[in-house]
Amino acid sequence: MTDSQLEKTLWTAADKLRANMDAAEYKHVVLGLIFLKYISDAFEARHQQLDQELSDPHNPFYVAEPEARYHTLEDRDEYTAENVYYVPPAARWKYLQSHAKLPTIGQELDEAMEAIERDNPRLKGVLPKIYGRPTLDKMRLGQLIDLIGTIGMGGSGHMSRDLLGRVYEYFLGQFADAEGKKGGQFYTPASIVRLLVELLEPYQGRIYDGACGSGGMFVQSDKFIEEHRGRKGDVSVYGQESNPTTHRLARMNLAIRGIEATIELGDTLLDDKFPDLKADFVLANPPFNISDWNGELLRDDRRWRYGVPPTGNANFAWLQHFVHKLSARGRAGIVLANGSMTSASGGEDAIRRQLVEANLVDCMVALPTQLFFNTQIPACIWLLARDRASNPHRDRSQEILFIDARQLGTMISRRNRELTEADLRRVADAYHNWRCQSATVAPGETPVLYHDQPGFCRAAPVAEVQAHGCVLTPGRYVGTEEVEEGEDLNEKLQELATTLAGQFEESSRLEQEIRQSLFSLGIQI
Repeated sequence: MTDSQLEKTLWTAADKLRANMDAAEYKHVVLGLIFLKYISDAFEARHQQLDQELSDPHNPFYVAEPEARYHTLEDRDEYTAENVYYVPPAARWKYLQSHAKLPTIGQELDEAMEAIERDNPRLKGVLPKIYGRPTLDKMRLGQLIDLIGTIGMGGSGHMSRDLLGRVYEYFLGQFADAEGKKGGQFYTPASIVRLLVELLEPYQGRIYDGACGSGGMFVQSDKFIEEHRGRKGDVSVYGQESNPTTHRLARMNLAIRGIEATIELGDTLLDDKFPDLKADFVLANPPFNISDWNGELLRDDRRWRYGVPPTGNANFAWLQHFVHKLSARGRAGIVLANGSMTSASGGEDAIRRQLVEANLVDCMVALPTQLFFNTQIPACIWLLARDRASNPHRDRSQEILFIDARQLGTMISRRNRELTEADLRRVADAYHNWRCQSATVAPGETPVLYHDQPGFCRAAPVAEVQAHGCVLTPGRYVGTEEVEEGEDLNEKLQELATTLAGQFEESSRLEQEIRQSLFSLGIQI
C-alpha cells in the first residue's frame, strides 16, 4: 500500500468512528491523538538509542548499575538536548493503547496531555484536553487509538514520524473539506501553498505569515528547503493567528514536523505581534473581504503608506500590512479575492495605483475556481517585490507579468479541484523565466528564455497597466488562446456557472454592506 493509499484508508476508517460528532469537534480529537503518537514515537526512538549506548560495555557512555541506567533513561535533559519532547511513563503511547478498552481512557488521555505540557513548557496550552467529556463515546475512542496505533508500525523511528506528519497534514485537509463553508479557514489547500512556495523559493532568510492558520505555508517551505538540499537552520519562521483553536493546531503541526517557529496569538491587523520584523519572504492567505476588521480604529496607522483602506473591506489593509513587513529585498505571495484586482470602492483603486507606481507589483496570477473548501469566491495571487529595479537578475521595473491560470487544475471531487504537478510547474516556470531571463549571455552559458503565451501569460508594460487604470486582471492583458476544435462546451458552461456563483456571493456581500450603510443614514430599502 502506498503512503497516499494509507492516508486515505486511515481517513476512511477514522471518519467511520465519528458517529454523530461534528467534524469541527472531531478534528481536535483525532489530531490530538496523532500528535501524541508522534511525540511518543520520537521519545521511544531516542529512548532505545540511549538504552543501547548505556548498555554497551564498549561504549564510553556505558552505565553498569541498572538503577543508575534507569534514572539516566528518564532524565528529561537527555531528550530535550536532542530536540525531542520528554514523555512521562503514563503518557506514552504503549501504555495508553494498553488501556484503550477501559472506560477510564478519556480521563487518562487528558491527564497524559497535562503531564506532557508540564514537562515540556514549549507545549503549554497547546494540547487538547477533551477526551474525558461524558459525551465522547469511549468505545469509539478506544477504536480510534488502536487505528492510530497502526501508523508507522514496522518503520524506523524517523520514517514512522515522517509518515505521522504526512497523515496529520492529510487529515487537516480532509477536515477542512468536511467542514466546508462552516469552517476550513484554518487550512489553505496544499496545491495553492505549493504554488506560492514554488514561486517565492524561500531558501533562506526570515519567513512570515500574518494569517498562518494551521501553519501550512511553513510546512511547505520546510519541504521545499529539504527537497532542494537546503538547511533548515538557514530560515527563521514567524507567524500570527487570531483564532486560539487554530493557533494550537499550527503549533502542533509545526512541532510534528520539527520546525522551530515563533507563532503568536492575536489579531494581526489590530495587534501586530512583530512590529519591527522585516521579512525576506511573506506567504499568506488572509481571509477574503472581511468587513468587521476594526478599520475605524486604525485610520492613522503607519502601515497605510499607499492609502487608507476602507473600513468595509480588509483586503488592502492586508496587502499594505504585508508590504510593510518586507525587507529591502523582500518578496511576498498573497492570496486574495479577485475583487482586489479591480475594485474601486472606498478608494481601493487609488491604493492599487499607488502600489503599481511604487514599483511593488511584480506578477498577478488568476487562479482556477473551486480550489478552496470554504468559499467559491474566485481568487488570485499578488506577487510583490521590493527588488524589481536592483537585483541579481534583471531590472523588471518597467513591466508586470500577468498569468491567467484559470484553465488549469483537475477536479478531485464534485466540489473541488486542485493544481497538478504539471500546473504548478507551468506557472512557476513562466514566472521564473520572466524574472530571470538573460539580457546578455556569457560564453558557454545557456540563456534563460521567456515567451509570452497568448491566453496564459504576458509581460505587460507598466505604462499599459496605468492606461487601464491599474486594473490588474490577467485576462485583460494576456489575450485569448486559440480555441481548438471539439472543445467541450459543457465544461466551459460549467466553469462559467461556477465563476458567476462566486461573483454572486461577492456581490451579495457588497449589497448587504450598502444596505447597512444606507440604514445607518436613516434610509431603508
